[in-house]
Amino acid sequence: MVPPSVERRSERARRAILDAALELCQDQSFAGLTMEGIAKRAGVGKQTIYRWWPSKAAILLEALQERGGATLIFPDTGDIVADLRTQMTQVVRAFNDPMFAAYSRGLISAAQSDPEIAAAVVESIIRPRVDLCVDRLAKAQQAGDIHPDANLPDVVELLYAPLYYRLLLHTRPTTEAQVDAVLTMVFQGLRP
Repeated sequence: MVPPSVERRSERARRAILDAALELCQDQSFAGLTMEGIAKRAGVGKQTIYRWWPSKAAILLEALQERGGATLIFPDTGDIVADLRTQMTQVVRAFNDPMFAAYSRGLISAAQSDPEIAAAVVESIIRPRVDLCVDRLAKAQQAGDIHPDANLPDVVELLYAPLYYRLLLHTRPTTEAQVDAVLTMVFQGLRP
């Protein structure tokens, strides 16, 4: 019998660690999350975790990046509203995924008092998505679908701030209907 490859064993351990961190963050607060708890839930030694990640925030960031892959897709069908609807719907689905609680209850909350976590969240989760959205909006602006004077980073904030508002303040659920309402309100004002 051939022994399991070290690479596969490492991938299994990595996956177990990422899943354990998300599960534990769903069950408790980010502050209550510990490397020891993650190691125990994942069935690995703490040294395995520290070999790959410097902190619990780094583990959650990687887990969320993998889980949120669909939120990095900005289609370009030529219809900016339809394309944003597709992408923003993926964001809503991620926000409604119970495992995504690690992001809303964990990292965003911790980022309010920890500048290092805040910078990591912005650099690894927020900025790549903002840049992709600005690129797609720029194409629409060049095609004449968006007012030529519109500040595109501000447009991104107009589009996504309402989703985050509901996510963080729990005023109402984030829904696909909310996406449609936001797009209608924003694009009535953006059309040339």
